[in-house]
Amino acid sequence: MEAALSSSSSYTHTNSDFLDKSRSKLRQSACFEIETPSPAAPWYKRIDRSLASRFPWLHQQTVRFVRYARGPRPKVNLSEPKPFLHFTINLGRRSYSLELESALIRLTRPFTSPWLLLLLGAVYVIGFSFFARAQSFLTPASSWVDCTSVYWTENDGCGLNGLECAPFTNSTFDFRCPAQCNLVVLQNPRTVGNEQVDFVPYIVGGGDGNKTYRGDSFICAAATQAGMITNSKGGCASLQLVGNFTNYLGTAANGLTSIGFPSVFPVSIQFDPSTPLTHCTDIRNPALAFNILVTCLLFLFLRPKPIIIFWSLVCIGFWHITLFSQPRANPPPIDQAFGTFLPTLFVAYAFWRLAFRFTLPMFSKAPIEAAVWYLAPFWVGVLTNLTFAKIPIDRLTASDLTKRAGAITALVIILIVVVAIAVNQVRVIRKTGWLPYYLGWYILGGLVTLVIALLPGLQFRLHHYIIAMVLMPGTAWPTRLSAIYQGFLLGLFLNGVAAFGFDPILQTAADLQRDGPSGSALPTFLTNSTTYNASIPLVNQTIHWGELPDSGDGWVGFSLLVDDVERYAGAALNYSLAALQAGIPHFFRLAYTAGDDTGDFTMAATLWPNGTWVDPLPGPT
Repeated sequence: MEAALSSSSSYTHTNSDFLDKSRSKLRQSACFEIETPSPAAPWYKRIDRSLASRFPWLHQQTVRFVRYARGPRPKVNLSEPKPFLHFTINLGRRSYSLELESALIRLTRPFTSPWLLLLLGAVYVIGFSFFARAQSFLTPASSWVDCTSVYWTENDGCGLNGLECAPFTNSTFDFRCPAQCNLVVLQNPRTVGNEQVDFVPYIVGGGDGNKTYRGDSFICAAATQAGMITNSKGGCASLQLVGNFTNYLGTAANGLTSIGFPSVFPVSIQFDPSTPLTHCTDIRNPALAFNILVTCLLFLFLRPKPIIIFWSLVCIGFWHITLFSQPRANPPPIDQAFGTFLPTLFVAYAFWRLAFRFTLPMFSKAPIEAAVWYLAPFWVGVLTNLTFAKIPIDRLTASDLTKRAGAITALVIILIVVVAIAVNQVRVIRKTGWLPYYLGWYILGGLVTLVIALLPGLQFRLHHYIIAMVLMPGTAWPTRLSAIYQGFLLGLFLNGVAAFGFDPILQTAADLQRDGPSGSALPTFLTNSTTYNASIPLVNQTIHWGELPDSGDGWVGFSLLVDDVERYAGAALNYSLAALQAGIPHFFRLAYTAGDDTGDFTMAATLWPNGTWVDPLPGPT
């Protein structure tokens, strides 16, 4: 019985073990039989595989280029530049080390105290304030005139017969001019009789014995040519109105050339050097020397932290432009300056974070080099109105580039230089492994700019302060060339915002027009070289023009300029020449009017003393 039980128990255990092993095998088998689908490869890997299978050579070259452009992995940092002014001289078996940078650091260590910097900073602010006061605020504000100030405004700006610009004679005015007015030129063609002048200081006359100028000449340029003031220091003089004058003679003197005008004009000006005004000398050049000296002291002797040097450059450059080298008006509008200064500081902080903090500290052991690499290009950028004055480019617009001689050539040269600089910077950035990052941001910025530039009714304007903002991030590397670029771009940015403000990147055609033609419709003279009868005396002559157009532009009348003075305004279709002086040439220009608005004037029709009528050339004035 026991044996039977034992056998039965053994059988039961055997079956149990068999079942357990079977279940285990089933579980393992089930584990292998249930398969989850593998995830699909990313789209770029699928494209890569497709290109590799279809175009193996192209795929291989593309991979090589991408790996080259990507640069090293992991990213690397460039080493600090070694000072140029550390020399080792070998004389036979002996060698001598000449470390000028280290010697300067050692000798000037007593001047690097923060307290001394604070004291000298206070002294600088006080001294700079006295400079600014002597420059602009000791002369009565009403006596200041700008480089483009005139007594008589162009075309019909003085109204019928010029009555809005009276008096014409027996009046004097004491005035003060700033320096460097010789560099201020016309930016749109100005018509004088049957001639047009452009891109020169606007001066008519001055060639007679009394140095008589037409009343619409630039006052400061005419006074400089007459020898009353100097271009480098400005000055004060007295303007005298002498009324009607005939046959203004052109001349050349003191670096300026004027044009002649063979007809009559109701207002003429002469100059007298005697004036009660004081503090007339423009001291922008001494102020420039003072500020350059201060920035050199910062780099070479005081040597504060790099961020303090950076903010010192920002403040010194901005206020030098605002108060001395390129003020927006005279005396400088301080309220406008402070309105621009705050956003300037925000942009400057971005410059520090994106570029300067990676480069300027690397030259802390080479103060002489830092002063050379940063200060020279910085002041070149700050004084852009002087350093780039000879480049025939004022605005990067198609109309400006095509109408000024040499502008396209200058632009091509500038683009070649910029591309060469950019290629070198790309080479440097690739060495660090950051090229894909920077390239991505610049491509994105370019696409956004392209979209903005295509907005209807607006024109894209690349101001020079925007150029500095765009290029600055690409200089964030510890190289000497990056230091040079940073100094120049900072000065260029400060010049743009301090002198002109943050002009918009998009502007309307009216914003860009200035005093140039608007493109309006032009009237037509019916009197021409064929219909004019020279045998009729001038006192009996009448000129005629066509009727108003039916185009719906709203024109209701005409404005007629005779010898550059508005002599008729109304809806008539003719004008009598009975009041004109015989024996001299006369010039006629015509425009449509609508209320207080005047369209473009025609080119001048000319009536010569011998009775010859010359038709106007096509185009507006």
